[in-house]
Amino acid sequence: MLITLCYLYLWARWGPRSAALVRSTVRRLHRSRCSFTFCARQPHPEERVCLRVGGKVFCTGEAQFLDDLNRWSVLLISPFIYPEKLLTAEHIAFVTESISAQTENVQKGPDSSKEIVKWSDFCSPLAYKPGEPFKLIAEASVDNFSSLGIAFLEDRLQMDNGMVPHRIVSVYLQESALKELAQEAPSVKEQSADMDAVTPAGKSGLGRGEEEKSKLEEGREHEDEVTSPCDKEPGAGEHHHLHLSSCHECLQLENSTIESVKFASAENIPELPDDCSSKLEEKEDECLEKGIKRVNLAGKPPNILIYLGSETAKERFEQVKSVLRECIDAESYTIYQLQQEQVLKDPWIENSLLLVIATEEPIPEGSHKQFMKFLSKGGKILGFSSSFTFGGVQIKRKNKLRKAVHELVVSKKDSPEVKLNLLVSGCVFEQGMKEDASRVKTLSRLNNADKDTVIVHLTYGSSGGEAVLSQAHLELDSNSMDVQTEEDFNLLKMSNSKRYEVLKEILTSLGLRCELSEIPALAPIFLLSPDEEIHLAFLKWLEGNVDAEGLRASSKVSLKFVSSCESKVEVTPSLMPVVTEMGSFSSEHFSLKTYQEHLQTKKLGKILLFTEVTTTTMDLLDGLMFELPEEMGLIAVAVRQTQGKGRGGNVWLSPVGCALSTLHISIPLHSNLGQRIPFIQHLVSLAVVEAVRSIPGYEDIELRVKWPNDIYYSDLMKLGGVLVNSTLVETTFHILIGFGFNVNNSNPTICINDLIAKFNKEEGTELKPLSADCLIARTVTVLERLIEIFQEKGPNGVLPQYYKYWIHSGKQVRLRGEEGPLAWIVGIDDYGYLQVHEEGKGVESVHPDGNSFDMLRNLIVPKH
Repeated sequence: MLITLCYLYLWARWGPRSAALVRSTVRRLHRSRCSFTFCARQPHPEERVCLRVGGKVFCTGEAQFLDDLNRWSVLLISPFIYPEKLLTAEHIAFVTESISAQTENVQKGPDSSKEIVKWSDFCSPLAYKPGEPFKLIAEASVDNFSSLGIAFLEDRLQMDNGMVPHRIVSVYLQESALKELAQEAPSVKEQSADMDAVTPAGKSGLGRGEEEKSKLEEGREHEDEVTSPCDKEPGAGEHHHLHLSSCHECLQLENSTIESVKFASAENIPELPDDCSSKLEEKEDECLEKGIKRVNLAGKPPNILIYLGSETAKERFEQVKSVLRECIDAESYTIYQLQQEQVLKDPWIENSLLLVIATEEPIPEGSHKQFMKFLSKGGKILGFSSSFTFGGVQIKRKNKLRKAVHELVVSKKDSPEVKLNLLVSGCVFEQGMKEDASRVKTLSRLNNADKDTVIVHLTYGSSGGEAVLSQAHLELDSNSMDVQTEEDFNLLKMSNSKRYEVLKEILTSLGLRCELSEIPALAPIFLLSPDEEIHLAFLKWLEGNVDAEGLRASSKVSLKFVSSCESKVEVTPSLMPVVTEMGSFSSEHFSLKTYQEHLQTKKLGKILLFTEVTTTTMDLLDGLMFELPEEMGLIAVAVRQTQGKGRGGNVWLSPVGCALSTLHISIPLHSNLGQRIPFIQHLVSLAVVEAVRSIPGYEDIELRVKWPNDIYYSDLMKLGGVLVNSTLVETTFHILIGFGFNVNNSNPTICINDLIAKFNKEEGTELKPLSADCLIARTVTVLERLIEIFQEKGPNGVLPQYYKYWIHSGKQVRLRGEEGPLAWIVGIDDYGYLQVHEEGKGVESVHPDGNSFDMLRNLIVPKH
């Protein structure tokens, strides 16, 4: 009622002057922890608003809180990194959402005939979040916030990045979250005094002078319609409630878009005066060490545009977008297609960090002028085999090079030249004499007689504009339709990691951030089983083997068994919840039904712990395996690992698309396999290969084993590995077998589905791609059969099959170093050790844990 009376008083005093109404409302209600929202939309039927100006509305409502500050990118100039300068009582924090004018049929910007209000002149930016819509957190004084809202309502608000604002909502920043940021950020003493030079809004960042503010205080004198969908108060005439509940869309904003502030990326730092440059570089190095990245302070949102000319093929756009997303920090940038009709009319020049030109079509003259204008304003361009060029650099066609794989020599910034094989477009670059040759730098030449130039770097103008143009297909891999021969496929796949290395260096030189993305958050575990009876038996076993809280303790990872996902147990590296109700399980990466169809075992793999993200599956079974009944074979499966392990302490990279699991088996000490434990890794490697090559039609897929524990494509590239840890308890070996192999992750090396696609192309077949869930189940099934054969017949029962797939037959190696004696690989002995024959010395065995086998140089050298 008090709020209603307050509103009636305001309305009676100020009448239809919307500017004064907004300003007074904000001033009076600011300390009441109310939230203010300006929206460019019609209200929903259930909503009540206090002011509507054309298609814009002004709402007041319940406080909107920002308490999760993990996914925003904080500006280096932000008060977030100055703990003692966090928002004062007279300042308002707010989120502005903007839409790219090219993505919707929205007004392109404020009417130039009106008095324009620039966003950055009235607030201090704190953080941003890329995407569509593009979101900015800022702070402003109460008056300046009101001025922004008024300008927004009257279509006079201009964003510095050329985007069109469509929502402003005030928020409250939780103190706990701000303190957490302050602890991660450098202290004020560590910040350089020259930061003021790069603050968009000057030292305070809080707006124009008093003269400008008083000018705006007068407001606009035209008539505005003030409406509300709520019932009229008796006796109030046309006066209405000042509604305080949040509108539906603003609640959505709180729930889905305000996820918080982390540290920002390091692109396009504006040039400072000469006397500041050295200090800036020093401070940038300090910030990088502390995990704080510099951010584009010019106001441009981190958008990347892909121009394909008149091509509208979605497949081509997705192809280029995919390779970019695998190189850059995907959390920091958004990628759009720039349609040909948008080049001349949309405000993309002010709205983009990078333009990728990926068409061989001639560039229309008008489009070329726009691209040059983009460069003149400090824009960056990357050309993928495009016809775009400038600065006296000309394109010469050489048809004999087209659609063929050639070796390139690439100059690198701080390291020796790199050689790699890529498809080339059939064109090369030639430099004319029209422009300053110092603006053109050759980055790569073909390793042929003509030393043809295929990648160049060009600068343009005085604002930092630059372009890297490539006539080598950096965006294409071995799956391209232009790859016709097995030799070309092999050359491209072996160069794939170098291709990414070169592309990342180019993108970094153009100002983009290419560091690895943030480590994914750990996820809860699901208890699954393809056999309902065994699942129930396991739950029965759990009743007597967990404490009153459902906890199963372990020195590595303790498991807390809960009935549903609704349990609020935090997931940490040392404590993970396990959801026992199978009905709540679903995953786009793993199908229990598919796993069930392909698991044909007596014991192994019957109790499954599945998680989307974990540290390492090797630790998940530690607290269960010693006491669980043998018929309940344990297996842990993950989509991603954050701390995967390999032999010798190596890191085991675990991207999405890799089959990752750890299997528990128990082997009696006094058995054929118990006396030859090193054989287990060979059996698992063989089981992975057999899991694929035993499928009808897939027998000739070039998947092979490499001693002692790797899965290879032919003898060229590794696509999987095995790690075995064993513990002897009385007379039983408890063995954890960790295995991972690439199924559907083509980059940066190779995967099983690449080999299937290659086979289909060569043989004209239509074999379907395989999935991780299918191959994990098949691998466990084959392994159980191989163990049974080994226990019955010993090594001779499995070695013929192993030798059928291994890559070492007849290979010659050098022992103990590059100048060491020559030897021939003979096979493996009864204990799984490699046998080599050195002339004049007979056959000797090589222990896998004491020696390293360098496939690329054919060396067997002792480990140090």
